[in-house]
Amino acid sequence: MSSNDKQRDIWKQYSETKNPALREKLILQYVHLVKYVAGRLNIYFGTNVEYDDLVGFGVFGLIDAIDKFDIRKGVKFETYASLRIRGAIIDSIREMDWIPRSLRQKHKELEKVYNELENELGRSANDDEVAERLGISIREFHKLLNDVSIGSMTSLEEIFEQNNETGITVTNGSKDDDPEMHIEVEEIKEILADAIDKLPEKEKMVISLYYFNELTLKEISAIMSVSESRISQLHTKAILRLRGKLARHKTLLSD
Repeated sequence: MSSNDKQRDIWKQYSETKNPALREKLILQYVHLVKYVAGRLNIYFGTNVEYDDLVGFGVFGLIDAIDKFDIRKGVKFETYASLRIRGAIIDSIREMDWIPRSLRQKHKELEKVYNELENELGRSANDDEVAERLGISIREFHKLLNDVSIGSMTSLEEIFEQNNETGITVTNGSKDDDPEMHIEVEEIKEILADAIDKLPEKEKMVISLYYFNELTLKEISAIMSVSESRISQLHTKAILRLRGKLARHKTLLSD
C-alpha cells in the first residue's frame, strides 16, 4: 500500500470513527501547514507577536479543519486547512482586542495621506514626505508603520476582493459566463499589476517574494539583509499604496 493509500485509509477511518488516536496522527501529518501559515502571517506583526503564539493559535484551526473535513467532496485538505488555520490565527489575534480604536483610526488616516499625497505628486511618496504631511518625525513615522502593521492584516488577495464588487475570485467563472464581470476582474488585475510595478524597489521586492515566491518574513529578511520589522514596514507601505491606487481608480469612475 502506497503512502497516499495509507493516508486516504486514515482519513476514511477517522471520518467514520472520530478516533482520537487517528486525529493525533493527522495533526502530526499536517502540523507543517500551521508552521507555514504562521510564518507567512508573521509579516503583519514583526516582533510584536511571537511566532510560537501564532503557531499555537493555528493548531486550533488545524484541529477544526480535521474535524470538519469531508473527504467525499474531493477538495484538497491542504487548501481547506490553510484557510482554517489562517482564520483561526487572525480570529485569535482580534479576540485579544489589544488593538486600540485609536490605532485603527491612525491606519485609516495613514492610508488617506498616502492616497492624497501620491495623487498630488503623481509618484510614490517617500517616508520624509509622508512624515511631513502627518506632522511627525521620521522616527515617529517608522513607529507608526510598525503599529499599523499589527492593526491591519490586509493581504494582496483581500485588496483584490474588496475592490471587486462581485466578490468573486480570479479563478471563478469565465468571460463567456459573464463578460462584464470578466472585464471588471481583468481591469482590477491590470491596475494592481501596474501599481505593483510602480512601487519603490524594496517594497516591490517584498511583495514579489511574499506573494509570488511565497516566502516567509524570516526568509525575506535574510534575502534582503534587513530586520524582520523592516520587512513588515515595507509590506505595510506597499499595501497602503496599492489600496490608495485602487481607491483613486474608484473615485475616477464614480465622478
